[in-house]
Amino acid sequence: MKRLLYILLFTFCISLQSFAQSDNNVIDEVIWVVGDEAILKSEVEGLRRDPSWSQIKGNPYCVIPERLAIQKLFLHQAVIDSVEVTDAQVNAYVDERINDWVMTAGSKEKLEEYMSMPMSQIREELFDRYKDELSVNRMREKLTEDVKVSPAEVRRYFQNLPEDSLPLIPTQVEVEILVLQPKIPDEEINRVKEELRGYAERVNNGMTFSTLAILYSEDPGSSRQGGELPYMGKGELDPAFANVAFALTDPKKVSKVVESESGFHIIQLIDRRGDKAKFRHILRKPVVAQKNVDEALLRLDSIADDIRKEKFSFEDAASFISEDKDTRNNHGLMTNQKVQNDGSRIQTSRFEMAELSNYYPDLARIVEKMEIGEISKPFKMTDKHLKTVCAIAKLKNRIKAHHASMSEDFQVLKDIVLNKKKGELLDDWIREKQKTTYIRINEEWRDCDFEYPGWVK
Repeated sequence: MKRLLYILLFTFCISLQSFAQSDNNVIDEVIWVVGDEAILKSEVEGLRRDPSWSQIKGNPYCVIPERLAIQKLFLHQAVIDSVEVTDAQVNAYVDERINDWVMTAGSKEKLEEYMSMPMSQIREELFDRYKDELSVNRMREKLTEDVKVSPAEVRRYFQNLPEDSLPLIPTQVEVEILVLQPKIPDEEINRVKEELRGYAERVNNGMTFSTLAILYSEDPGSSRQGGELPYMGKGELDPAFANVAFALTDPKKVSKVVESESGFHIIQLIDRRGDKAKFRHILRKPVVAQKNVDEALLRLDSIADDIRKEKFSFEDAASFISEDKDTRNNHGLMTNQKVQNDGSRIQTSRFEMAELSNYYPDLARIVEKMEIGEISKPFKMTDKHLKTVCAIAKLKNRIKAHHASMSEDFQVLKDIVLNKKKGELLDDWIREKQKTTYIRINEEWRDCDFEYPGWVK
């Protein structure tokens, strides 16, 4: 995961640096005009230096301006149809990207040094780029929102394809888990609460909240940003955290200590925009002593032994003993929420091993070596709230890598057909827009084998 983030960060940094360099090295000129929008030579040169464009097929001086022109068509239509992306939505997206990149770079200062620009400029560059990107995506979604496919259409599309032409589904697993949280003594909890009350008092005495967050917060995603979280709605936050945070009205005040699934917090309001708000917080976690971990592991070892002796089932034990709220009511079965290509969300019990490794690396290392039906030895892991817990796992099923089938992988095949229909609709839309949109291309930029020939009139 960190490697992927690093690649994304590197690619974007080079892209921004390329645009900056192009200002100094390229005599700029307008090379295309699409509607009221101009495409500059410097834009093309900047993207040509971007590593993410290094694998494009064809002449980059043809492919890149055409891609930019297509984007201009969607942006122009978004204005006509009043398809808006709010600043709050863009800022939330920007905050998320910057938090990822700061974690990858190691600190805000290292990110600024690597990109040779201050954080304010990074945010400005990101905001402009992502506002256009989100607007284009929103417009594409609006144009294709009524596209549907029936099961019959999916069957017709795939029924005559040879098996080796069907998509390959990676190995997937279904995992049940039973979790115990190591006991934390009251004195340790009181110590953490007193720490947070001390921080709140220092803020009230004039010290900045963000400075204390940088120094002391144990939230890796926000501490380097002075504890700042992106704009979020109440439903996007832990309920206990949200109830206290959204009750704040004065940005100068600090909340009482609140306990969430992640630990203990104090919170400060930054700003409100409609039903969303932006907060900064300091997270502190009680220290889990090794003796408490050992006690939880020992208890789990006894539970696993009783399950193997068939005194009760893993599923019953998970339902009555597990302290993991997400899986306890599901007899221990873990669920994986996925976003479909049409924007809808589904829950499945199947995880690709790469997904499991990204979300729960400690668990993935255990599961990888297990047989179906096997109960693991007790182990320590970090849960999705970044808390230390102890667990035993049962491998319910392993579905080996295979070519997709209608019976087992209908959703995958449906998405392929759905995307094909949406792509055809958007292709037709672009060709029609070319006919009614003012387009001018400089003479020396016309000699191209364009994907959509209608640019040159």
